[in-house]
This record gives sequence, structure tokens and C-alpha cells, in this order.
Amino acid sequence: MNIKLHTPKSLKAGSGMSSMKQFLLSLLATTVSIALTFGTAAIVDNNKKQKEKREIVMMVMYDLHNSLKSVEKADSNLHQIMDWQLQIAEDTTLFESLKYSIMTNLPKLDYTETVERIFSSNIESINTVGNVLFTEMVSEFYSHRKQYKESVCDSIFNEIKTSYDANSFKSVLDFGVIYYTLLSGSFLSHMQQKYANCKKMMSVTDEQLDVYIKKRELLEKDKSAEQQVQDSLLERMGEINEKLEKAKKKLKLE
Repeated sequence: MNIKLHTPKSLKAGSGMSSMKQFLLSLLATTVSIALTFGTAAIVDNNKKQKEKREIVMMVMYDLHNSLKSVEKADSNLHQIMDWQLQIAEDTTLFESLKYSIMTNLPKLDYTETVERIFSSNIESINTVGNVLFTEMVSEFYSHRKQYKESVCDSIFNEIKTSYDANSFKSVLDFGVIYYTLLSGSFLSHMQQKYANCKKMMSVTDEQLDVYIKKRELLEKDKSAEQQVQDSLLERMGEINEKLEKAKKKLKLE
């Protein structure tokens, strides 16, 4: 920005205090104009950065929230299986009715790594948030999520696949659900604490998170409806194609 200050001719001519006053007023007006221009730009830029920061933080907190809910559900399933196992041990007549319940309530995690990849690998997002401790806490949460899947969910699945026999009374009672439940509880406790710390660190209230969750759920609902339309269209096209192929065969056009 090139700003030139013009000394009044009257001042050059040495017209006295009146000319000096006009010059000072002109200088003051120019200074105020410069300050307002740069100050306004700085305010707008800062507001934009704060908005971007908040959006990234809420996106991450939403992902942590959903992941934690999934872990809590998996942990609840393990406690239920442990209860059924105990009931079978105490009353063998319950074996036939509960053995299949155990198989259909195995713990699993439902999540995607999209937000984790965006946040963890994008230095611009990390810089925008500007909180190293928050970044570390989130990374630790995601690390626990991965370990939970591998050490609890995947390990149980592998044991079921290799050595579990749902029709064997001994096999059902030998199933190491107590160990997995203890392991699950340990992971869950750590993840809940990190989630709470992240909320506190970034001043995210439950009310704010609820509003964001509802907004995201509406978006997900719209996406789901759109996907249903696409699936219906594909199904319809498949039916038409099948009928066309049958007609061609019937008319011996192939």
C-alpha cells in the first residue's frame, strides 16, 4: 500500500499555526486509516483461523465420540457374554439356549480412519489447531483404538475361528472371555480419560458437542438416503438387464 503525505502549500509558505494544525490533522487521519485497514484485515484473518480451528476440533471430537461409543458397546457385549458363560456354568440346562447368543454378540468396532488420516497426516490441520498436547492426546486415543481392535476384537475372532466349538460345553466354558473383558476395561478406561481431557483442553462442552453431533447425523442421514436411491436404481437396472437377457435367449437372438 503506497500512501503519500502531501504537505499543504500553506505550510510550505510558512503560514503559521493554522497550517500546522491542518497538516497534523491530515497526518492523524492518514494514520487512523492505515491502522483501520490493517487492523480490520488482521481481525478478519484471525476470525477465519479461529473458525477453521474450531471446525477441525469438533470434527475430531465427533470421531472420538463415535469411536468411544463403539468401544463401550463392545465392552458391554463382553460383560454380557461373561454373564451368560457364568449362567451356563451354574445351570447346564441353559447351554442350548445361550450358546448361540454368545456367538451373535461377539465384540466388534465400527469406525473409519478417515478423520484420523486427515488430522494425523495433515500438518496444516495440526498447525491450525495449534495445540501440541491436544495432538498427542488424540494420537494416543487413535493408537488405543487400533490396539483394542487387534488385541480384543481380532484376537477373539481368531480364537473363535481356530479353537472354539459352540456345540461343546467344555469349549464354551474354556472361552477366555474373562481375560478379554479385563483387557477391554483397561483400554476403555484410558480412552474415556483421554476423550475427557481432549474436551477440557479445547473447551468443548457437552452441549456444543450434542449440537455438532445432531448436525452431522443429519448430514449422514442425507447421505444414507442418497445411497438408498442409488442402490434402488442399480437394483432396478439389474432387474431390467436380467429380463432383457431372458428375452434375447427366448427369441434366440444370441
